[in-house]
Amino acid sequence: MEHAAKTIRLTMAQALVRHLAAQYIETEKGEERLIAGGFSIFGHGNVICLGEALYQHRDILPLWRGQNEQSMALAAIAYSKAKLRQRIMFATASAGPGTTNMVTAAAVAHANRLPLLLLCGDTYATRLPDPVLQQLEHFSNPTTTVNDAFKSVTRYWDRITHPAQIIQSLPAAIATMLDPADCGPAFFGLPQDVQGWAYDYPVEFFERRVHRIRRQAPDSRDIADAVALLKTAKRPMIIAGGGVQYSKATEELRAFAEAHEIPVVETIAGRANLLASHPLNCGAIGVTGSNSANAIGEKADVILAIGTRLQDFTTGSWTAFDRDARIITINVGRYDAGKHRALPVVGDAKLALQDLGQALLSYRASESWSRFAKDQRQAWHDYVSDNISPQDKEGTNRPISYAHVIGAINEVCDPRDRVISAAGGLPSELAANWLTKGIGTVDVEYGFSCMGYEVAGGWGARMAQLEDEPEKETVVFVGDGSYLIQNSDIYSSVLTGKKMIVIICDNGGFAVINKLQNNTGNVSFSTLIKDSRIETEPFSVDFEAHARAMGAHAETVNSIAGLKDAFLRARKAVRTYVIALKTDAYEGWTTEGHTWWEIGIPEVSESESIRKARDDVARGRLKQRQGI
Repeated sequence: MEHAAKTIRLTMAQALVRHLAAQYIETEKGEERLIAGGFSIFGHGNVICLGEALYQHRDILPLWRGQNEQSMALAAIAYSKAKLRQRIMFATASAGPGTTNMVTAAAVAHANRLPLLLLCGDTYATRLPDPVLQQLEHFSNPTTTVNDAFKSVTRYWDRITHPAQIIQSLPAAIATMLDPADCGPAFFGLPQDVQGWAYDYPVEFFERRVHRIRRQAPDSRDIADAVALLKTAKRPMIIAGGGVQYSKATEELRAFAEAHEIPVVETIAGRANLLASHPLNCGAIGVTGSNSANAIGEKADVILAIGTRLQDFTTGSWTAFDRDARIITINVGRYDAGKHRALPVVGDAKLALQDLGQALLSYRASESWSRFAKDQRQAWHDYVSDNISPQDKEGTNRPISYAHVIGAINEVCDPRDRVISAAGGLPSELAANWLTKGIGTVDVEYGFSCMGYEVAGGWGARMAQLEDEPEKETVVFVGDGSYLIQNSDIYSSVLTGKKMIVIICDNGGFAVINKLQNNTGNVSFSTLIKDSRIETEPFSVDFEAHARAMGAHAETVNSIAGLKDAFLRARKAVRTYVIALKTDAYEGWTTEGHTWWEIGIPEVSESESIRKARDDVARGRLKQRQGI
């Protein structure tokens, strides 16, 4: 009931949902709801009070029922990534194990700087019924619950113990999720009793509010310093990260690189910043990179790193660059901009590139450097062309590899189809062999390298794609290991009409980790199914039958030609379509292009092969930059 048109009495849960429903954001389409909807698995910690409030707003905040709490949150992450962080989805879970299932997903959002709103049940604020079902008791601190586990994997964390607290806390969480520098997951622990407590909320709390994502202009002095250093460069290079896309600066990146003839390499998060056909796109850099990008990285004297957190797979654990190379960073995040004593330009990538371009004027890299980069690029493209071909030079069929699968789908897909993958061997093979046909069409989750993201992420990404490019496809690449970890959102996608195409590459277990095992002198042990402790003969899951059981169309193919034909059939289908095929666990890995990578190897071992691998690692470490 209203009081003098100044307050309205609502439960905390009702007020929370009503406030979310009143938030809008400016996008290219105009003003859209900031919260696009959410995912839920209801239980005793969220079904009664929060569930009641969400039901009242079900038409404007669509609620999708998930099959697993982690996968719901991963779907929400993929949606926001496809929307370039402009729109947000929430996930809600019951108190206890339902909530703790989402810790991993929160870490994915945190590592990748992506917004995610978690609304989770908590134990009673009064503590009168304690201990309650699914409550863990901490003997020395009764304020601690399992929800405290989220403190290390969220950008904003709060436990609401009084209904008035959301008046300050909820806007602060939204501001965090929309801040380009602080973007990440926000968590709310919602005690079951407090959710139902009423309060006289000010009506202003529910007024329509339109948000804008801030563009932070770089300091002119930082730009001047960066320009001065760039003008000294004889061998400049650009590393383009995922932040380029979030800034919507892909066109500025292209124009800047062309104006100054600077070769561009991409991180995994930055894949699809430039088309593969662009003459300055020299491929992916680092551990999962290309010969071309890493050859350029070794010789570059000034490196302009844009929108990247410079993680070890990008830097080859800091061996990919010459020790004397100078690094300039453009990043909205001060923390990321200041790594390895880089010259930081803290600000928005689009604005910074515009300012740098105007100040650099006629500077261009030398013709010899440009020619070197283009020669390296061409040599790599020639390698990829051979690597993705199922025929060897004598015309004999090779064992089917990830690269063959990637090349086949790359050939027959539409330029605007969105590609999703994560973890395992597929990110490396996609980074090396996928030739980008459309800007911003690749989502490879390698910030947290989370197995299980693939199918769940495909579901969330498809929701975003249907809003923007409904005639295009969402294509998920997943290995059998990741598929078996998390696959239930095939069922979700069928139930909700969010069709995707899923390519399952079955190589008999965790084959890329088996490769790492073998490459470091270890024997195969508990990575491939056949080398694990089992009580029967190893056998393969019938992935086709499994997918069909969840309502999807599915088929198994036995050749690359069959894969292409199946993909064309999948395009015509109206429901999720799963294509399964065997790939080789040992042959066909992309062996070129990789930098050194820091790994821990036993200092003492009876195995000669392990001792040799340790010596090899020690030699590689001689090139490592020591934080300078």
